Amino acid sequence: MSEDMNTVGTDETQESSAAGKPMSAIPQEELDQLTDDIIAALKTVYDPEIPVDIYELGLIYKVDISDDRDVVVDMTLTAPGCPVAGTMPVMVEDAVRTVEGIGDVRVNMTFDPPWDPSRMSDEARVALNMY
Repeated sequence: MSEDMNTVGTDETQESSAAGKPMSAIPQEELDQLTDDIIAALKTVYDPEIPVDIYELGLIYKVDISDDRDVVVDMTLTAPGCPVAGTMPVMVEDAVRTVEGIGDVRVNMTFDPPWDPSRMSDEARVALNMY
């Protein structure tokens, strides 16, 4: 994978170089479209026990898009013993692979930091009556 990576966090921000310019060889318009499409793909993946998508639940910690358009996703689960621990990364990988223009996709599972409900979006809180 290319060393130049563009990072999209759950707050949809992108890392920049010290000069304040994107660190990508990908044109900004294309990078924005890839980012939007990846987020839309992630929103199609649901935790089977919770009726909210994994993006709104805050399970996606980071998405890196390389200059070669390879994607690395860092994610977690609501609990380390979650019954979908073996299948969820594959579901995420498959969803991201549907995005046109994406190269290779790799999903890294992490539990650092551990997930907690404060990572959920307002949309997720409303869906789960947690306001």
